[in-house]
Amino acid sequence: MRAAHDWITTPITADRLRGALDLEHTERGVLPHRLPAQARRQIPDGQLAMAESQPAGVRLAFRTRATAVELDVVATKRVYVGAPPRPDGVYELLVDGRLAGRAVAPEGDTLIIDMGAGTAQTRPGPVETLRFTDLPDHEKDVEIWLPHDETTRLVALRTNAPADPPTADGRRVWVHHGSSISHGSDAATPTGTWPAVAAALGSVELVNLGFGGSALLDPFTARAIRDTPADLISVKIGINLVNADVMRLRAFGPAVHGFLDTIREGHPTAPLLVVSPIHCAIHEHTPGPSALDLAAMSEGRLSFVATGDPAETAAGRLTLSVIRDELARIVSERAATDPNLHHLGGLDLYGAADDAELPLPDALHPDPATHRRIGERFARLAFGAGGPFAAETDR
Repeated sequence: MRAAHDWITTPITADRLRGALDLEHTERGVLPHRLPAQARRQIPDGQLAMAESQPAGVRLAFRTRATAVELDVVATKRVYVGAPPRPDGVYELLVDGRLAGRAVAPEGDTLIIDMGAGTAQTRPGPVETLRFTDLPDHEKDVEIWLPHDETTRLVALRTNAPADPPTADGRRVWVHHGSSISHGSDAATPTGTWPAVAAALGSVELVNLGFGGSALLDPFTARAIRDTPADLISVKIGINLVNADVMRLRAFGPAVHGFLDTIREGHPTAPLLVVSPIHCAIHEHTPGPSALDLAAMSEGRLSFVATGDPAETAAGRLTLSVIRDELARIVSERAATDPNLHHLGGLDLYGAADDAELPLPDALHPDPATHRRIGERFARLAFGAGGPFAAETDR
């Protein structure tokens, strides 16, 4: 048995990270990014800059006989003025794909966000040490999944046996892009986000490019997908375009075509799945923008309302029902010359009946049970027999 104090420090390098597209070296450790540097230089707002630095689906991976692991981190805690405190981000350690430990970093940098005033300020905090002990004493694959919604600098990795780079397992790589729902908002753990659930069931390597508030058909995101090695690709489009109210129907169709065209430049034949929005009652037939529900805020709850006028859909304002129809039409037309392009209706993942049973707590985001339901349904419809992502033997 190895003594836990016989520590070996292993540099945290890109070859030990999965799910990140870039690794930034800072004065306080390395910061995984889910968009490359070129894309980050084109980010127009702080929301996306924050979202892409939150390591949804990013995990530190290595092979080792270690029975004890320590990870030093600087977490960034978000505080929203007037909103209930957010739970600490969760770190999950998996051994050969099975959960073997969880930890949190209770302190760290603090980002104070005033959504009403549109301001944000950062207060620096300490480095925290996470410890995982009593791991099996044999060669094993270890993954530490980072908090999906908490920006995390990785300062140092220590183990009581050598930590080698992970071995290639031959699994297909699935790149997924979407909104905060894909990012994992309101999921309790990083492996509990619906893309992580689906990836585990589908036995694929996940690259999660879900960005809270920022699935807006940005060209730099399409280029990032184009340039990322992938066997399978999905793009979930709709809710942010409505709740940010950034586009009209005239611009929407060409923007979708351009986004898909760019992806196809790098992945001309990979299975590409376009997923329409899940059910969201406030925006089914009412345009955005979304706004904070002030009545809920006065009660200490975070919730949202739609502020648009349903009558303006005739003039091109977008709703979820409008977007679903348009995406189905676009995919149907393009599939005539692109046999590897597919469509999945979001209501098949979470529809009105699901909303009656498992309502969205803040009117926009699924709770942990709903994340699991969506992930299981996506796995069945996409990775299951006859699905667009099914293995060759299941087709």
